[in-house]
Amino acid sequence: MKDKFSSAVADTKLLFRSIPPVVTALFTLSVVMMNILANKTVFQNDIIAIDGGIFVSWLSFLCMDIVTKAFGPRASTKLSVFAMLTNLFACLVFYLVSIIPTKDDFSAFNTVIGGTWFILLSSTVAFISSAVINNFLNWGIGLLFFKKQNEKLEFVTRSYISTFIAQFFDNLIFALLAFTVFAPIYWNGFHWTLIQCVTCSLLGAGLELLMEIVFSPIGYCVLKGWEKDGVGNEYNKRRAKS
Repeated sequence: MKDKFSSAVADTKLLFRSIPPVVTALFTLSVVMMNILANKTVFQNDIIAIDGGIFVSWLSFLCMDIVTKAFGPRASTKLSVFAMLTNLFACLVFYLVSIIPTKDDFSAFNTVIGGTWFILLSSTVAFISSAVINNFLNWGIGLLFFKKQNEKLEFVTRSYISTFIAQFFDNLIFALLAFTVFAPIYWNGFHWTLIQCVTCSLLGAGLELLMEIVFSPIGYCVLKGWEKDGVGNEYNKRRAKS
């Protein structure tokens, strides 16, 4: 047991040394931003409701797709857990700052930066669930392609399918928890209907897929650059032996 734990720790250390820090930073930043932006419903009618997190969630999934292709689904999931823990730490700091008494009125700032506990809980559950779905679905689709058969087709197929499905579940889990379970209790009856949750999830997944289509060429170029520079070779050699 001790040897397995030591091996897992060594594996994780090597992984975070291997993933380029820009990707780790962008991914973590997008997760923190999603949590803050999710507090605002930017559009709502009888059928559709959309929260602000939709504007950055595509970046999280693009980063996960790149890391999954280069390092494997477990590596991408470890990165997701790291981003989740960073987000929780950021939320703790935001909350502590928001409750510090001040002479001037910072109520608006405190409301935004302090966040809402059930939004954080809902987004955390939704994010980690969708991350696992995305990473292993992306990896599984990749197994259907012969190695080096058509790398670009493989990358976009993996990315588009896994992103749409995982984003749908990310949006749905968050919407159901935040706006049908908790919001009616803690936000004076404010809520989304089940139809709004489903349509929001579908529309959000569609919009995020569109973003993925627009930016996936950049992701593919990043991957080819990593291959050329030998990024992740040491980690993947270790992974192949285990």
